[in-house]
Parts: sequence; C-alpha cells; structure tokens
Amino acid sequence: MTTAQPGILLPVPNLARYLSFSLGDMSRLVECLQALREIADGENTLAGFGLSLVSALGATIPGLKSFPPISAPGLSIDNAPEAAWIWLRGADRGEILHRSRRITRAMTPAFQLDETWDAFKYGEGRDLSGYEDGTENPTGDAAISAAIVGAQQPALAGSSFVATQRWCHNFERFESMPEDDQDNAVGRRQSDNEELDDAPESAHVKRTAQESFTPEAFVLRRSMPWAEGNAGGLMFVAFGASFDAFEAQLRRMVGAEDGIVDALFNFTQPVSGAYFWCPALKDGQLDLAPLGL
Repeated sequence: MTTAQPGILLPVPNLARYLSFSLGDMSRLVECLQALREIADGENTLAGFGLSLVSALGATIPGLKSFPPISAPGLSIDNAPEAAWIWLRGADRGEILHRSRRITRAMTPAFQLDETWDAFKYGEGRDLSGYEDGTENPTGDAAISAAIVGAQQPALAGSSFVATQRWCHNFERFESMPEDDQDNAVGRRQSDNEELDDAPESAHVKRTAQESFTPEAFVLRRSMPWAEGNAGGLMFVAFGASFDAFEAQLRRMVGAEDGIVDALFNFTQPVSGAYFWCPALKDGQLDLAPLGL
C-alpha cells in the first residue's frame, strides 16, 4: 500500500531549505536515485522529480509537464532547474545544513545542485508583507483530496504534484503604499486578517478565491518566506492532485480571463517557477515504481 509523503500534509516547519537539481552524469542516475530513496523519509525530507528526469528514464508520469510561460505587464520569469526538488523541513539550521550536504553527496554525480534557498516561518505564519499566508487552505479530508492523487489513478495513488515559485518582494514600493491600498491589493486587512467585502476585483483574494472557479480550484499551499541579505520574498509551494487548479488560479492572476491583473504584482513578482511530481511512499521509502525503478 502506498501513502503520501507525510510532510505534504503537515503544517509548515520553523525552518526549511529547498534544493533544486539539474541532470548530471546519466550513467549514475539509477544509483543516485536509489541512494535518495534510502534518505528521503517524506516527512522531514520530501522529494519531487521533474519532467527532464522522468524523460531521461524513459518513463511517463501522466500530468507532469514543464512550468507554463507566464505573461503579464513587466513580468519576467525563468524556469528553475526541474530534474529534482528536495524540501528539507526542520527546527535547527545547522542540522538542516548537514542533512543538505549529505543529500547533495548522495545525489552527485547524477545530479547537479543548481539552487539552494533557505526559508523560515515568520510570526504565526505570515508573508514578509505582514499578511497571514494560507488562510483559505483546505484542511482534513479536503486537504487530502486537493493535494494527493486518489485511488482513481492506481498507478499514481498517494503521489502529488507540486508547483514551486520564488517571489521577490519590492519592500520599498510596498511600504510606500497607503495602508488601505495594501489591504486592497491583498483583499484582507493586515490588522485582523478579515476579508474585505468591498475589495477591488484586482485584489489577490478575489483573483484566487478557490471556490469561484469551475471546477473549484483548491490547492494545498505550504509556502514560506525567504531572505538573503536585505532581499526577501516568498517561496510559493502548492501541492495538488494535478496542476489544473494551480494553472486556473495563475491564468486569472495574470488577467488571461478578463484582463484584470492581480494587484500583488504591484509590489511582488515571481522570478522563477518549476513543476515536480512527488512520489508516494511504500514501506516507508519513496515508491519509484512509476519511474520503472
């Protein structure tokens, strides 16, 4: 029996690290994946694989694809490395560092580490803008239904698809906005997190109201802030039973439906994005059978 990687459904940790890999020495690919299978417990160390890796193995994961191009005024976004993605969860930065080093050694030389981003929980779970993040996240059975592939796809049951984006905030621009403009951009009051009934149609909350789509577009967000020097933003992470809900929200955010662009783009923008498939666990290890391993 397969089960989902449990870290998907757990609350965000106090600290995290994201590792993104591209392909390296293909002759060592199977060996390194087997080593990763021994390390990734799915709770503190989660793993996802991208289209380039799946294609290199001659396998097919129905629904897995490359991150879509995004078009919006002034927006420029690059595809992040998409061979493999590792999410390290924990409470001790030193322990996460050493675990990161062990995983990188295990995955080398078949993979090349291209990006490392550290993240953290801010307050009780806020974005660096000060607004609470993940307010409308589904919970319980609804979270499982939104994030985990069900029994109707037996070959992939228990697995998940994850969309990742790194957003970079323009703090100076945000701080120059009047408080009412900040709230209207998000669609909630920062002071009490209450949704604004009279928020403009460009408000992020209205752009992404998950129940307003047909079909409803629920994803399970596990985003966390990042900071480097005086720069910072959000590591957006959204798990889904497919990419359909995420893409529906993304299309509406960039105004593809009605020409109304999400007001978040006034002070923050995604600078990279990638798609990955997160295998289920079988007997406590990553189930790599869908990859032919």
